Amino acid sequence: MPSQKVPTSYEILDDRFRTGRCANGDTKLEVLYDDCRWAEGPLYVPSWRQLVWSDIPNDRLLRWDETTGAVGVFRTPAGYVNGNTLDREGRLICCEQGNRRVTRTEHDGSVTVLADRFEGKRFNSPNDAVVRSDGSVWFSDPDFGITSDYEGHRAAAEIGGCHVYRIDPVTGEVRIVADGFEGPNGLVFSPDERQLYVSDSRAARIRSFDVRDDGTLSDGVVFAESKESGFDNIRFDDGGRLWAAALEDGVHCYDPDGTLIGRITVPEAVSNIAFGGPKNNRLFITATTSLYSLVMAVTGLPRVRTARPGPTGQVSAG
Repeated sequence: MPSQKVPTSYEILDDRFRTGRCANGDTKLEVLYDDCRWAEGPLYVPSWRQLVWSDIPNDRLLRWDETTGAVGVFRTPAGYVNGNTLDREGRLICCEQGNRRVTRTEHDGSVTVLADRFEGKRFNSPNDAVVRSDGSVWFSDPDFGITSDYEGHRAAAEIGGCHVYRIDPVTGEVRIVADGFEGPNGLVFSPDERQLYVSDSRAARIRSFDVRDDGTLSDGVVFAESKESGFDNIRFDDGGRLWAAALEDGVHCYDPDGTLIGRITVPEAVSNIAFGGPKNNRLFITATTSLYSLVMAVTGLPRVRTARPGPTGQVSAG
């Protein structure tokens, strides 16, 4: 499909959005694809020069080629995949809502199951995942994929709650690291990896947790709330600003102190966002049926993080 462009606008709510050059990008969204049922999980893979994303109700993973603009099917059936990320070796990590598991695609194309149960009980429907620089995989597990057959398979919850989990990189042990959510969704580590941010879609808030040296979390505090819309996934730029997919309210931008400083308007409900492109300054946006992109004057966090010990032995980003 030849790319199209639709107008967008930057709503400046605080002068820091202006001085941070957050509103200096493209003035039109590029439409890269528009034939999904519900698009989620954009992930830019630098070595492929492709973007992979999920079309959940159609049970497929799609990919857009940066060099040609072509869109094709990466995998179908795909287990009703929602969120996607890469590990430190460049392998694809997928949250399979339909199969109720977290998997890793090896370099030879085979699929390894990283986790599908906690204490013998099946997960609800893993939604989003993030990999810390120590190799641990953290993921959210709301019940979105088992409440109906639209984005998975309707089923009874076995665990009885919606939590955030951590998979140990050495032992594979799975443990709950945060609970008390209505619908945990997007996950992202702060630039120094000392905080984990989690969006709670049903509660319309984003919470921040301190990451302790042993990989456990603090009780958490509310970083941001919205009266207009819930939140889906979240991403940091290299200036420490948090960008959030805010469904019907476009893309939100938050200063490190939690102040909403600006918005980007999008003509459809925004599900997920991801930075990518050769300079990591192209914002990819999945919104209802479409995949959009916007070249910006801000840059996402470095894609590759290496493990190094911090002053008290904790692992931080390099």
